Amino acid sequence: MATEGMLNDSTVGIFRSCQYLRLRRACICKARISAEAFHKAFCQHRLLELDASGVNADVAITDIIQGLSSNKWNQESLQRLVLNGLTLSLEDPYERCFSRLAGLRALAIANVDFYTEDLSEVCSLPRLESLDISNTCVTDLAPLLSCRERLRSLTMHHLKCLKMSTSQLLDVLSQLAGLQHLDISDDKQFTSDIAGHLLEQPGILPQLCSLDVSGRKQVTDKAVKAFVQQRPGMHFIGLLATGAGFCDFLSGEGSLKVSGEANEAQICEALRRYSERAFFVREALFHLFSLTHVMEKVPPDILKLVVTGMKTHPLNLHVQLAASACVFNLTKQDLAVGMPVRLLGQVTHLLLEAMKNFPNHQQLQKNCLLSLCSDRILQEVPFNRFEAAKLVMQWLCNYEDQNMQRMAVAIISILAAKLSTEQTAQLGAELFIVRQLLHIVKQKTSQSLVDTTLKFTLSALWNLTDESPTTCRHFIENQGLELFMKVLESFPSESSIQQKVLGLLNNIAEVKELHAELMWKSFVEHISVLLHSSEVEVSYFAAGIIAHLMSRGEEAWTLSTSLRTSLLQQLHSTILKWPTPECEMVAYRSFNPFFPLLKCFSTPGVQLWAAWAVQHVCSKNASRYCSMLIEEGGMQHLYQVKENPQTHPDVQRVSSSILESLERHLARTGQTVPPYRPGCA
Repeated sequence: MATEGMLNDSTVGIFRSCQYLRLRRACICKARISAEAFHKAFCQHRLLELDASGVNADVAITDIIQGLSSNKWNQESLQRLVLNGLTLSLEDPYERCFSRLAGLRALAIANVDFYTEDLSEVCSLPRLESLDISNTCVTDLAPLLSCRERLRSLTMHHLKCLKMSTSQLLDVLSQLAGLQHLDISDDKQFTSDIAGHLLEQPGILPQLCSLDVSGRKQVTDKAVKAFVQQRPGMHFIGLLATGAGFCDFLSGEGSLKVSGEANEAQICEALRRYSERAFFVREALFHLFSLTHVMEKVPPDILKLVVTGMKTHPLNLHVQLAASACVFNLTKQDLAVGMPVRLLGQVTHLLLEAMKNFPNHQQLQKNCLLSLCSDRILQEVPFNRFEAAKLVMQWLCNYEDQNMQRMAVAIISILAAKLSTEQTAQLGAELFIVRQLLHIVKQKTSQSLVDTTLKFTLSALWNLTDESPTTCRHFIENQGLELFMKVLESFPSESSIQQKVLGLLNNIAEVKELHAELMWKSFVEHISVLLHSSEVEVSYFAAGIIAHLMSRGEEAWTLSTSLRTSLLQQLHSTILKWPTPECEMVAYRSFNPFFPLLKCFSTPGVQLWAAWAVQHVCSKNASRYCSMLIEEGGMQHLYQVKENPQTHPDVQRVSSSILESLERHLARTGQTVPPYRPGCA
């Protein structure tokens, strides 16, 4: 619950009763709970372990220890306590409280304002065996000598305030004869030579099994190898950011695990061990990125380690920059196919979070866009596509990089097609989005340049205007119609461009309130020319525009009557000449825009276009469109057309064919519909 952000004062109450739920180990990391709620929920239990790292600032270490020690059982039997990243006391920074938990065997208190005086109290605990004082304010390690007979594990990464000479420090360490794990790593900020001297100290720490000197100076393969060989029980050595670890003995691929930068095994070990240490995560990711250039096959576990680093350090720019670069190399092209969909979903969510957290960092934004521009991710992976589309659009408005512009509009065009009608309308309602996309179209048209950027931009606008009157109005108000006429005139032989332009203009024509904007003689005449295109896709969309403009009747037609009569005749005759397309040439979210056209009995050409369109998609993708048509009440509309004596025979024929397809679909799938009653649709 804590890791998912669900543990708070409202939910923590489920743990209050020891009668029904007995806790022995509790992890409440980063929980948003009060000291009172913590006391009531957890301090009644007989706990063996508690990890309270990073709980909200209102809960201090003194609150936790006072609560735990109120239970006599916990005073003697609580064995492990993790308090990383907390405040010692909100009232009295000099208050001492650790002695109340006499049974403690392991204490982690990293990243806390914890002083030498506090260390003295902790080291007096009679059973203490493991201690983590990383990044604290301890200046002198002499208090450790009071528990030298018991201490088995000592972690003191980045002790920034330590005021001991190398010889003094070695003197203390040499007396911790029972120590099995020692971490004296640092993030390269200091130039201490402690690691080099420790490795060359004969006979020191004979029981050591694990040593971490990552980030330290004067560490050589020769010294490390000799140190390990003198201690046969060694199973781990930390060498990241030391320049060591490149000899075969220290490869990390055998029983001796090594965190370092020399190979994949060392880098992965570093990412596993140092997930909480931003500097080391960054270092490991930097070296992983270098390796990913030559990886032909990537185990999902490597990507999982990158995900952990991104998730743990969302606001660290250097980590996010290195991680996003790794993600691209680990998921590009065919590599994404081998990754689990759920893992790719996590990665995509983290990429979007990085884009949101660092909107002004161009390289990071570029890394994220490169990763998002993946067919597998865009088509198959579950993530918040609406949020992604907004972020990518924001990038498009902020930057002019031509290569990235192409990718951005490609992503938007694909995402827009995947959004719900409501989401598309909401996205397109943002005026800056339509303006920016039109700006790109204008640039490409003025350059007489047909490229993938132009095609993707037209597709994006087409998808964004689909069943979105507000977006359609933005398009008209920003001189989109005039621009698109220029596009048609500039590229008269580019059928793929014509198809996208006419597809969008179909969306405009569906909005009755905008019909007056389309009653422009030169526009209508240009569309009538395209109606006779040899490309059925172009002719189809030109016919759709004419059908919608005709559907409102003679009273709404403001151009000449003779033009209207001629267009209706051309519309009907042209549709009858269309060959059956080999594949699905258009995708629809809904059939609702077609139903009003099916009622236009006085203009059979309009009805015929709508019926042909419905038949086309239902014949090419029956499982999707037959179900959609039935659910939206399409059968009732088609029965009305079939049974009306005014229906033209050509329309009758197509409508009957669709109804037969729907009956076969119902028989095959078992889908049921209410019995048809004439006149009820």
